[in-house]
Amino acid sequence: MCLAVPGRVMEIMEREGARMAVVDFGGVVKDVCLEYLPDLQVGEYAIVHVGFALQRLDEESARRTLDLFTELGLLQEEFGDPWEAAVGAPAKEERP
Repeated sequence: MCLAVPGRVMEIMEREGARMAVVDFGGVVKDVCLEYLPDLQVGEYAIVHVGFALQRLDEESARRTLDLFTELGLLQEEFGDPWEAAVGAPAKEERP
């Protein structure tokens, strides 16, 4: 599954001609492109999908959404280690 997840901008920089940010998604930190939201500032929240900040979001809405995603296990599904998930997955039963 690929979700649009709210995150808080921690740092902004330019990388190879693109405006980029370090974004915190409830404890998971990723690099995100800010080209669609060029006026987004440090401390603000945005909805991020596949590495791009798409829409500014207020803090209360972002926190509620992150709490709900965490409760449902969606943050781990979205950002978790795929190798860890594969190793932890139950083996398929063989059919005769």
